[in-house]
Amino acid sequence: MSDRLGQSGVLELDELVAEGVSPWLDGLDRGHLVSGCLSRLIARTGVRGATSDPAALATAVETDDAYREQLADLASDDICTAGAVRAVVAYDVRWACDVLRPVYQATRGLDGMVSMDLDPRVARDAESAVAEAEQALRAVNRPNAMVKLPATAEGIAAIRACVGEGFPVHVTAVFSVSRYREALDAYVEGLRRARADGRRLRMIPSVVSLPVGLLDAEVDARLEELGTPDALALRGEAAVARARHLYQLYDDWFGGAHWRDLAAAGGHPQRLMWTSTTVNDPSSSPTRYVERLITWGTITSMTPPTLEAAARRLALYGDTLMGRHRAAAEVWRRLEDVGIDGDEVARKLEAESAQRLAAAWRDLHAAVDAGRHTAQRE
Repeated sequence: MSDRLGQSGVLELDELVAEGVSPWLDGLDRGHLVSGCLSRLIARTGVRGATSDPAALATAVETDDAYREQLADLASDDICTAGAVRAVVAYDVRWACDVLRPVYQATRGLDGMVSMDLDPRVARDAESAVAEAEQALRAVNRPNAMVKLPATAEGIAAIRACVGEGFPVHVTAVFSVSRYREALDAYVEGLRRARADGRRLRMIPSVVSLPVGLLDAEVDARLEELGTPDALALRGEAAVARARHLYQLYDDWFGGAHWRDLAAAGGHPQRLMWTSTTVNDPSSSPTRYVERLITWGTITSMTPPTLEAAARRLALYGDTLMGRHRAAAEVWRRLEDVGIDGDEVARKLEAESAQRLAAAWRDLHAAVDAGRHTAQRE
């Protein structure tokens, strides 16, 4: 990342924060910590959280000398590969949690969180997910750490169980309205279980993420294959329309009377997060998603290049999501009219996301093992 980011010493994303949007760093690795980059982002641009990513971490483990000392220590210990991977992830997340702790305290637990993936195989079974989440969070041992769980059919039960046990959960890979409803229900039911067990609800925040770039890429590819004027006119509209749908559900649920008892007990609304915000089309603004997804109480997760572009320039024009659900419904009606099946798109993207996560986890295991073996030979 360029050293230019944040060098002016002012909050270059203060306009975004003023609109109620929390900027988070996407793709945390140890390089951001050793270099002081995360600290500078917090101090100078207003970054308020971070998410780790196994694919980015696997690359960092392979290429960054910052991991060498720990890998050497892990090579000398009698520890399995899964334990070594957990130790590497926990080290980064613990450090990032400490850096973000002032944000966590200043926002009373609303921001300042760091989310980390679990082995994707555990999401298939609620009991396994609870056990793995407990181990991961114990290894980090910080109140501002959260675990990621995908909103698959199997993952919904794992989300409910983990929230019920008092674990902060980042729900990932939501692509449809129906799956979002299931994630909402799982969170709320989990909070009710936690309250019945005497847990403090204010210590159980949750976020749920819509990968906007992935959704647009899939829909736009289908629209371009259709090639009609009506189809081509809808390119780049699907994800924002879906975000508006989700926000309407969020607003209805957490603004309703049925949420009041959990709110009174300290429950946090499960905030919406926009991920996959990198824009790969050189003819489009690199901050297109940042600018088009603006409303109070949401999170935009950005990779370092997107953060840099946003810190350099943003064109914000107020709230873009609240009260726009009818326009969103019209966009999806038109998409369906030209032959786009939203449910089928969501199923495909959900399956592909699960496959990518599994592959990234395998790559991370391989990178950690290779690093340990190299350390043994040195």
